[in-house]
Amino acid sequence: ALPDLMATTLGSKLPDFTLDSTEGKKSLYEVFGDNWGILFSHPADFTPICTTELGMAQEYMPEFEKRKTKIAGLSCDGAESHKKWLDDIAAYTKQKRGKEFRPTYPIFADTDRKTALALGMLNMEHVDAKGIPLPARKVFIVDPDKVIKLTLCYPASTGRNFDEIIRVLDSLQLTTYNKLATPANWKVGDDVVLLPSVKGKEAELHKPETVKLPSDKEYLRTSKCPRTWPKMKIVNSCN
Repeated sequence: ALPDLMATTLGSKLPDFTLDSTEGKKSLYEVFGDNWGILFSHPADFTPICTTELGMAQEYMPEFEKRKTKIAGLSCDGAESHKKWLDDIAAYTKQKRGKEFRPTYPIFADTDRKTALALGMLNMEHVDAKGIPLPARKVFIVDPDKVIKLTLCYPASTGRNFDEIIRVLDSLQLTTYNKLATPANWKVGDDVVLLPSVKGKEAELHKPETVKLPSDKEYLRTSKCPRTWPKMKIVNSCN
């Protein structure tokens, strides 16, 4: 059966699933809780690029925690294989990163590949010894409501850039709760862009600067990046 592509498009809710993992049987929603969440897949255990990635994900854990974000991995090997692999990841990071980074986040065991297929994670050009497709390096970032805000997909030969994942997470959290957008190569501290829908007094609060263009259309308005912004939805309540 083919995957339901609508289930993995931006703006749709990432389907929940329950699988065995390095932390026992868990559901994805249980892992994420009411936080932002990142699910990433990797082709196989005891492979070189995946080892560097899972170690790097753990190294970046303080950055994810600052952003109220939980992470989880997934591959098609079994949970016991995952657990044994953690020793190699810890040894690699100690040798190459100067400190041991043993993953403390769960790594799901999708041994029948049903979840990877349902979420469109498989790479049809990368197969195992039996000719069965392996997962690509897929990334889903979801908000606290489990709505998909971003997807990335890398081939097996290309490791993920965790600086970029942090960068887009900052942009997503900023723009989800503010009527702002971030331009090309934006990073925290750079100017942001006001949405076209922001007008009048609401726009004036941002003290925007309109970029002069040959078309004379005033659609590109920049503003200073807020110093801070909420990482979670602010819910108004009556006393």
